[in-house]
Amino acid sequence: MKEDKNKKKLKIVNSIISYFLGGIVFVLILSLLPIPGNFKFLTVLSGSMEPVIKTGSIVLVKPISNYKVNDIITFELQKENVTHRIYEKKTKDKIESYITKGDANNASDMREIKKENIVGKVFLSIPYLGYGVSFIQRIMRTPFVFLSFVIGLLAIVVIKQVNGIRDEIAKNKLKQTSIK
Repeated sequence: MKEDKNKKKLKIVNSIISYFLGGIVFVLILSLLPIPGNFKFLTVLSGSMEPVIKTGSIVLVKPISNYKVNDIITFELQKENVTHRIYEKKTKDKIESYITKGDANNASDMREIKKENIVGKVFLSIPYLGYGVSFIQRIMRTPFVFLSFVIGLLAIVVIKQVNGIRDEIAKNKLKQTSIK
């Protein structure tokens, strides 16, 4: 009896972990699609936004139409993504630009950020998950590893489904033998 309860608990935990990881993979793949205005997951590699956003965090970023002071944004600077807080908003000849500052930095950034350089506003930060994502992104750059990863994920799904079907068949056989 106790063994059955432990098996059920293990199945529940296994299902929760599987759905959680599947959801993350789904959202990460969705964020890679080149859909204008799409959410993107990006990794924060420095501590300039500590303690609000920890080094190695993943941030969920989405472009919006209007940015304001105190919004945390990610912008492109010299082909790198930077995540800082808007410190000051400037308008010159009806063109908006922004002065940003990392929360952990003593001074604001030297460059004004133009709106077209903004990737989006940060809506969510997940601490430390970025380390794993960065590792996976590095190893996924080779086609063989990527294909192996996809095949591995598919194999896990197929094995889980086959085990579920096998368990159902065993239950049905047990019911049929107990009825006779």
